[in-house]
Amino acid sequence: MVTQIIEFERPKLKDPLFIQGLPGIGNVGRIAAGYLTEEIGAKKFAELISSHFMPFVLLHETSETHLLKYEFFYWRAKKRGQRDLIIMVGDMQSITPEGHYEIAEEILKYLKGIGVKEIITLGGLNVGEIIIAPKVIGASSDLELIKKYKGYGIEFVAGTRAGTIVGAAGLLLGLAKYHGMRGICLLGETVGLPIIPDPRSAEAVLKVLLKFLDLKIDLSKLKKRVEEMEKFIKKVEDVQKRALVQMARVKPPPEEEKLTYIG
Repeated sequence: MVTQIIEFERPKLKDPLFIQGLPGIGNVGRIAAGYLTEEIGAKKFAELISSHFMPFVLLHETSETHLLKYEFFYWRAKKRGQRDLIIMVGDMQSITPEGHYEIAEEILKYLKGIGVKEIITLGGLNVGEIIIAPKVIGASSDLELIKKYKGYGIEFVAGTRAGTIVGAAGLLLGLAKYHGMRGICLLGETVGLPIIPDPRSAEAVLKVLLKFLDLKIDLSKLKKRVEEMEKFIKKVEDVQKRALVQMARVKPPPEEEKLTYIG
């Protein structure tokens, strides 16, 4: 097994919009997508597991095991102006560049089979300092989408502000066109610390996202949700570091196969 998507249900959706939020800089995307999923009551229908994730399971206080994975949720539009949604959240990103490409390809092939034609990826933009009122910076695989979403408070200046989008948020966007999809990436300005969640940046991204989804949710519980998430993220990070050290002691990988985290 390398990368596998396990489907519990195949939802019938009308022109669904895909939203992706994974751990990364400030964990902005993971917080925003996770909070949206909970608040709208989206239903889980599939999981992705991969040997490109770290080789361990987390243990809960109850001694239950937790395998690192991505989770897919769906939500059906309730009124005119809204769209059916597929939201993907996850515990970590691939530990190798090869894994990033393979996982992204598996996700896009799967989404194509469900009828997805448009995607939105979420992430953080490292600005190196604490921002009181973070801006949302945009990038797109299609100039038409820039015109479509420009009036929603997104500054499409990623080309001059960022230069690159590392990890799944950028790679899914870049590969999407080869699967007949187009999309945008929303980056919330953040201080740039991957382990420390940035609720302000996540809230800024969520507010923009909610505008063009024509959705209203209660954002007052976001801070509490971030505090809960921070414990889990810190646990994953600590175990990952210990696992890397242990693996290096057992057998140092060849130069070209050194493990790195791309977030």
